[in-house]
Amino acid sequence: MTIAEKLTILTDAAKYDVACTSSGGDRGGGKLGKTIAAGCCHSFSADGRCISLLKVLLTNVCVYNCQYCVNRTSNDLPRAMFTPRELADLTIDFYRRNYIEGLFLSSAVLRSPDYTTELMIRTLSILREEYGFTGYIHAKAIPGADPLLTDRLGRLADRLSVNIELPSSQSLALLAPDKKKEAIFQPMAQIQTGILQSKAERQKFRHAPAFAPAGQSTQMIVGASGESDYHILKLSEGMYRKYGLRRVFFSAYIPVAESPLLPSPVDFKPPLLREHRLYQSDWLLRFYHFTADEILSPDHPTLNPLLDPKCNWAMAHLDFFPVEVNTADYETLLRVPGIGVVSARRILSARRWRALDYDALKKLGVVLKRAQYFLTCSGKMTPALRVRPEGVLRALTALEAPAIAPQYEQLSLFPA
Repeated sequence: MTIAEKLTILTDAAKYDVACTSSGGDRGGGKLGKTIAAGCCHSFSADGRCISLLKVLLTNVCVYNCQYCVNRTSNDLPRAMFTPRELADLTIDFYRRNYIEGLFLSSAVLRSPDYTTELMIRTLSILREEYGFTGYIHAKAIPGADPLLTDRLGRLADRLSVNIELPSSQSLALLAPDKKKEAIFQPMAQIQTGILQSKAERQKFRHAPAFAPAGQSTQMIVGASGESDYHILKLSEGMYRKYGLRRVFFSAYIPVAESPLLPSPVDFKPPLLREHRLYQSDWLLRFYHFTADEILSPDHPTLNPLLDPKCNWAMAHLDFFPVEVNTADYETLLRVPGIGVVSARRILSARRWRALDYDALKKLGVVLKRAQYFLTCSGKMTPALRVRPEGVLRALTALEAPAIAPQYEQLSLFPA
């Protein structure tokens, strides 16, 4: 099999893995691949996915039989494998042609987690030590691998990720019987410990080797099993707190094969809108100081498809509003729909010099189409504040509809 044939198979097999952002890496030296402070020139697609990396599997030959995975051992499909030298040479060749700025390396489990991790380490060692490549590398840690191998992998990569895949032990036992929850969380804990120790070492010794300096992330599949949005958000919140994750990525389940344990591929549509709402909720958890219990609850475990989570929270807490923009603190401003992290900071800075009105808020980046229903300026109200709650709900839903109409069409919620 030629390199081009392997590349066709293994890049296509990697397309279902979305955990590939390149922020946070910073390797010194000014050698090959060093283009900016983040370690990689990168760009993002409209849904937030990084598109500047060579995203590829080392191999799609797998000993596991996860029902949702296209690479499972029982699936009849073309199989391929790069040698470490082939993949390292290919990465450098693509980099020199300015096709890519970094590498996202994952793999199916060949023979065993240890054997697969050793092959990944050899690949990254060639890139880092032989070619002197200091660009961004994101590598997948294989659950069940020896901790010493995971440690070595973290010394070579900028970011590590351990995919949790399914949100509960019950789903793992049903759909991925070869994987155990403990085997997934153990390397997460090890990576978190390694990151903290590395930071402490580098504070004392500037040239101490870094361990996964861009942190770690994970991915969950949405829609392959029956867990609620509330369950997924609570799990995400717990992992952020316990393991210090940079990102939790959500991947809408795409049927790749028929199985009695999975939704039928005949009428099933990937839950893209649900994925979108989970990303919006995740943003609230990470940057807006919300908790999962504020966004959803056991009695209301599903995200509103017609309204973004922040507006949905605001409509359920109208007693919190209106907010006076000239006196509210930072935490309160973040709760106002239409005010983001940047615009909230701008408000705090600008109002030191003058009282803000609605024209000033617009110049500061506030989205008044949403915010006008929830704030006052020096006690002054807009006509929007005199609208009844049901009118506000209709107006906010109308604002949301054009952006998500294509996704609604495939879910048969909106007529074409």
